[in-house]
Amino acid sequence: MKQFDRSKLKIKPLSERDSKSGLSILIDPDSAPSEISQQQFSRLEIIADSILLAREKNAPVVFAFGAHLIKNGLSRIMIELMKRDYVQHILSNEAVVIHDWELAFHGKTEEDVRRYVAEGQFGLWETGKYIGAAVKDGARNNQGYGESIGRLISKGIALDIALIHPYKDISILAEAYRLNIPISIGVTIGQNITHTHPDLNFESLGKVGGVDFLRFVETISGLQNGVYLSIGSAVLSPQIFEKALSMAKNVNPKLKEYSIYVNDIQPGTWNWSEGEPPKDNPAYYLRFMKTFARMGGSSEYIKMDNIKFLHNLYHLLK
Repeated sequence: MKQFDRSKLKIKPLSERDSKSGLSILIDPDSAPSEISQQQFSRLEIIADSILLAREKNAPVVFAFGAHLIKNGLSRIMIELMKRDYVQHILSNEAVVIHDWELAFHGKTEEDVRRYVAEGQFGLWETGKYIGAAVKDGARNNQGYGESIGRLISKGIALDIALIHPYKDISILAEAYRLNIPISIGVTIGQNITHTHPDLNFESLGKVGGVDFLRFVETISGLQNGVYLSIGSAVLSPQIFEKALSMAKNVNPKLKEYSIYVNDIQPGTWNWSEGEPPKDNPAYYLRFMKTFARMGGSSEYIKMDNIKFLHNLYHLLK
């Protein structure tokens, strides 16, 4: 059967693209966080205490998040949390890789999807070339996806490419590489702009994605007394976590005590400690919480803008 030939595509440099976001989006971690209600503050205090207790017991704190965390300017806050040893593993998606790399290399990110789809140019930029080179290099060296991109940004090398990243200090991936914190990237073929580029090798992508998944399972295997925070990742985080947790419990049946905190902006008033809501309750269709509530341990949903959530949580931990 015929396949599309990606070599026919007209790939352009990022310098020719209009980007919607730049370095000005970045929030200073030490700036005053937005005010929240006393009830919200009290819930964040509980989460902060859970994180501190987990680290006292040498248990991992795992953060899962999607690309809006980057686009909302929270990169520097995540980096500070990593530096302060409050992050032992990150689970994320390829959109985070794209935005993190573009900011580190170009100082800009986020294209106008409507405009560039109409022009037949959406996603067809040099981003895929460099991420593709790092993925191929990582696969050859049995590295993970997150590790491969972190190395590219931090060291500026992949295969025969040498590339300066002027803004690597604001890269979550580069900082994780420097601190040897694993970042697991969930891979779904065809879902991200990098897959359109002829230099992105799908075999290599599968290999680095597989390495990352098994590294994630290894961390979850040691989640006893630990904390899992899922921030605005309504599909990838719960779906990968449930498989990893089942694998972990298959090998370690004693894995029972851990805390799951889920932050999103979808309405949610159900008390999940009481079990699942009935099907005639709208909360039943808050799909990601239905998954997390089935995962054992303790789980809690916090409806809050992720900027307020993470910035205030950082200040409590600091």
